[in-house]
Amino acid sequence: MNDKVFTKPIKKQFEFDEEVAAVFDDMLKRSVPFYRESQEITQFFALKQLENGGVLYDLGCSTASLLIDISRKLNSTARLIGLDNSEAMLKQARKKCEAFGADVELENANILEFDYKEADVFVSNYTLQFVRPLVREELVKKISTSLKKDGLFVFSEKVISHQQKLNKDLIECYYAFKKEQGYSEYEIVQKREALENVLVPYSEDENIKMAKNCGFSHCEVVFRWANFATFIAIK
Repeated sequence: MNDKVFTKPIKKQFEFDEEVAAVFDDMLKRSVPFYRESQEITQFFALKQLENGGVLYDLGCSTASLLIDISRKLNSTARLIGLDNSEAMLKQARKKCEAFGADVELENANILEFDYKEADVFVSNYTLQFVRPLVREELVKKISTSLKKDGLFVFSEKVISHQQKLNKDLIECYYAFKKEQGYSEYEIVQKREALENVLVPYSEDENIKMAKNCGFSHCEVVFRWANFATFIAIK
């Protein structure tokens, strides 16, 4: 289904409700530059880490597209666990998992409070940016603590630049991309206003510093397009 959520005046802040869940896959493809390529990188490292089995958590799994793709390529008996606090998203995820016959566990959960078991991989696709900065580092510490030694945390985030003109130009570049995907100026403005104070991005350096402060020995960007980046942090 095509994303038409912001073709009408917004009445509330952005949330992952039934309306968004119904068009979310289309929204991702048209709103996140090179989304498929960043997901393929995430899959590659996740599958290497799970060659001999293990546990993977996907935080904010939305409609479970990543987990379904990993499940189809997996050659071990690893557990794939998707967590999301939007029942509307999980409803779509369950339908997709059933259609593809994917062996994926899905739970409605608060990722800040969930009792994680020891894991080999954590994935977070554009989820940290929706976690309030006051508790974001607390979540990353929890992820680090739950990972085995040499475990991976692969996360993608929208990023900012602290150089004012560059940041402005990166945003302009991104909006040009969205227009190329068929979004109107009106839709772009509407979504920007709906996301105000809901999506709070960090810079590339701030994300790396946060990971290292939380117990990761190494963190770097493995894919970036303008103000979108995919990071790998190693326990």
